[in-house]
Amino acid sequence: MRNYDLEFLKRFSMVIGLLVLITLGLIIFAAFLHRSIPPEVSPTAAKRTEQRIAPSGAVYAGSTGAAAQAAAQAAAAAKAAGQVAYGGTTDGKVIYDNLCGACHTNGVGGAPTLDHGHWDARIAQGNDTLYRHAIEGFTGAAGIMPPKGGNPSLSEEQVRATVDWMVGNLK
Repeated sequence: MRNYDLEFLKRFSMVIGLLVLITLGLIIFAAFLHRSIPPEVSPTAAKRTEQRIAPSGAVYAGSTGAAAQAAAQAAAAAKAAGQVAYGGTTDGKVIYDNLCGACHTNGVGGAPTLDHGHWDARIAQGNDTLYRHAIEGFTGAAGIMPPKGGNPSLSEEQVRATVDWMVGNLK
């Protein structure tokens, strides 16, 4: 062999040796990382991932859909029942001033103002009808009354107390 062939083999051997050392170093580093990373995913991270990829809604049909809708309505009613409006007061004036007066003072949306001209025919129908219209809502020729005055967190007792206060304070 010639001298430059020996020189090439020395340099080539050194390059191969260097590459072997780098490969061994990478293998040792990978083994170190593998041992230092926890094998299990934390429950908190798994929960966050599940929340991110969860579907935003679902479609139900037939009896399954009716059952799901009934369950949703029951959950909404339970949530509304847990949130009592105006601290649970049955003072009709407080509720009227905070909620009902917005429409019944100026006749907004066809709401009857507090005068006998608007209320005598309604009072003649009986208190049960007034309570039912105030609780369930009512759409008539003159206007619309939303259920519970538009505040679903009002209890039926609060609505009845407010109707009684309004009838008792007609001008």
